[in-house]
Amino acid sequence: MDLPDGLTAAPYTVEALDAVFAVAAAQQQHDIGRVDVERADFEADWARPSFDFASMTMGVYDGDRLVAFGELIGANRGEVGVHPEYRRRGIGTALARWMEGAAREHGYTAIGGPVPQGSDGDRLLEKLGYGVRWTSWVLQVPAGATIPHRDVPDGYEIRAATPDDHEAVWNVVEDAFLEWSVRDREPFEDFIATVVRRPGHEPWMLRVVSDPSGEVVGTASLVMAEDGASGELTEAYVERLAVRKDQRGRGLAQALLVDAFEQGRQHGAPRSGLSTDSRTGALSLYEKVGMVVSDTWVNRGISL
Repeated sequence: MDLPDGLTAAPYTVEALDAVFAVAAAQQQHDIGRVDVERADFEADWARPSFDFASMTMGVYDGDRLVAFGELIGANRGEVGVHPEYRRRGIGTALARWMEGAAREHGYTAIGGPVPQGSDGDRLLEKLGYGVRWTSWVLQVPAGATIPHRDVPDGYEIRAATPDDHEAVWNVVEDAFLEWSVRDREPFEDFIATVVRRPGHEPWMLRVVSDPSGEVVGTASLVMAEDGASGELTEAYVERLAVRKDQRGRGLAQALLVDAFEQGRQHGAPRSGLSTDSRTGALSLYEKVGMVVSDTWVNRGISL
């Protein structure tokens, strides 16, 4: 890697969790004015059986201090973080080029990731030839806003998932997401690691809707976000929402969404949030239940 004098680079291990999180948090605070990322985001990703630190991570160090990092998250997806104090020194460029090489070694045909629209990262990736693949929006139900309740059709039921539901949930999510996402099917073990075994997860956070026969036909998974400094709950974040294709048009997605919001508030979260992107065509669904856009991100990528 072509780095400024005095800086070194090497893959990191799970022991770097606090250092990687610190860089990611500083970057978000600088770029969007708040910290949405959590340590559990990294812990869950790193716990996936498919994740390999030696070939999928790279840290940049100033002495013993980690000041930037790059990760391959999965097929065609990566993330780079540079502490704001170390920007405009070529570190982001070096990590982007490392990520491209690592992606080639894993057999990926493209690489990229999300950056806040108009941020330093957005401008850098554009300069490096990364085009916009899609636009993403972060939406919130503001604290104190009324959540309109949605009933499900007769015979349908929304409830917490049980371990017996996990494979059905995985299939519903993957079938739905692969309608518009160009990637391989996520391994079931990776799904379990990032959802069911994510630090802080409790059974009530994984919601399902079943049809009159009892079959799972839709799901929503929640993450309860905390303030990194105080530990107070800040948001119930709907990480995944999916309804089986043949069950759409019955209002199940809206009902699942509102149920997730209600569950989040009952468990102490003052507001609710999620993200969606231009591939799904779901923005209007979320606006119908009172959500408003708080941030816009672009996913930039490059063919390899």
